[in-house]
Amino acid sequence: MLQKRPHGLAGIGLYVWRVASALKWAFADLDDLSVSADKDTLTPEDFAKVQDLLKLRPIQFCLFLKALVGTEEMLRMMVEAIKVAKQS
Repeated sequence: MLQKRPHGLAGIGLYVWRVASALKWAFADLDDLSVSADKDTLTPEDFAKVQDLLKLRPIQFCLFLKALVGTEEMLRMMVEAIKVAKQS
């Protein structure tokens, strides 16, 4: 069922903007050294909890990209991201 958007928001993809904004702020100051330092402070139980929280995120992100830009562009973006991550 389609819902009317509030006045002045016609044509604005609210969900897309919410996800893009959340990712922007989540990774705005990404620092792999900080991740490593934080990882060293986690108990095995907490590390397992973090892994559990993150396990579906790559799949969800791929599904998001696929819906937004199509399968081929999603694949290109993810392969490029993996290449960059492996080099750093």
